Amino acid sequence: MHMPVTIIGAGLGGLTLARVLHVHGIPVTVYEAESSPTVRTQGGMLDIHDYNGQLALKAAGLMDEFQAIVLEGRQALRVLDLDGTVLLDKADDGTGGRPEVQRGELRQILLDSLPAGTVRWGHRAGSTRALGEGRHEVTFTDGSTVVTSLLVGADGAWSRVRPLLTTATPEYAGTSSVETYLFNADTRHPDAAKAVGGGMLIAPAPGKEIFAHRESGDTLHTYVMLARPQDWFAAIDFTDPAAATARIAREFDGWAPELTALITDGDTPPVLRAQYALPAEHRWDRVSGVTLIGDAAHLAPPNGEGANLAMLDGAELGEALAAYPDDIEAALTEYERAMFPRSAQVGTFEGGEVLGMDAEYNTAQGLINMINMITEKGQ
Repeated sequence: MHMPVTIIGAGLGGLTLARVLHVHGIPVTVYEAESSPTVRTQGGMLDIHDYNGQLALKAAGLMDEFQAIVLEGRQALRVLDLDGTVLLDKADDGTGGRPEVQRGELRQILLDSLPAGTVRWGHRAGSTRALGEGRHEVTFTDGSTVVTSLLVGADGAWSRVRPLLTTATPEYAGTSSVETYLFNADTRHPDAAKAVGGGMLIAPAPGKEIFAHRESGDTLHTYVMLARPQDWFAAIDFTDPAAATARIAREFDGWAPELTALITDGDTPPVLRAQYALPAEHRWDRVSGVTLIGDAAHLAPPNGEGANLAMLDGAELGEALAAYPDDIEAALTEYERAMFPRSAQVGTFEGGEVLGMDAEYNTAQGLINMINMITEKGQ
């Protein structure tokens, strides 16, 4: 007899867990704060790795659907010096093990794989409390509640479920990104498009970098990374897009124009995204009837592994619950025993979505050395 599972959060981790539970015939309900699956865009590109994210999709039985949305050629990688010199140009030969997809399309695959009504939209968790004997109550901001004997927090950085397990809270990681998009890049922004190439561009320097990705529809998505305190960003008026863009671009004075164009020629207002992290090797003592997956469990600055780890968390938790239908605590213990060291081992750079600002890799040559090391290890 399988106990119903309550998941808070319909991101990639929560939906992967829901799908794996559904595959095994385990009843599940997902509560999501957003009012619908289309209320906002779902972010940019994700490289889904053969050693974690793809394993999760296999457990979910969705590899064919995943292969259908892969954007060919996007594993190409270029590293440029500040003057635009190409220092590394790796073509996508189809063997990289990290195919790229749009996050929104991946999320939709997971949503489509679930029975209607599995996700309850418009339910923002406000607070949680323990009721004893492994039971917990979630109170939503509309005043409604749900009581469950198996609660999973998949609700991200500012998880409302996490306080049931730990007093840890995210702290500013010292780096923020500013995002913008260039549309119809090959015709409207040819120099920037040529610099980016067919996949990913990285132009690193101490304390800063320009990262860009060629997405679907001839779109370039730029992430400008700056290691600055939050007060520095607070002094910039992001309600004035032109002024904010000019202030960010000033940090890259002297860089090649095809690189700075990725900032100054943006077709969308710049969006500031501060980066937060939980303490290194964050973990908790076992608490009956509740656990966490994804950023709720192991938030870190963007490093290419976050979405992949969240999906693998969801898949492994789902399989553990299926393997121990009569012993929830054994299932949660097994899941956490594997999850804690896995999340702690993730490095600052694993070649994915956005780089961290680790001092060893924030120069072009240091980054190239790291990329070559990963390639030689077959990662």
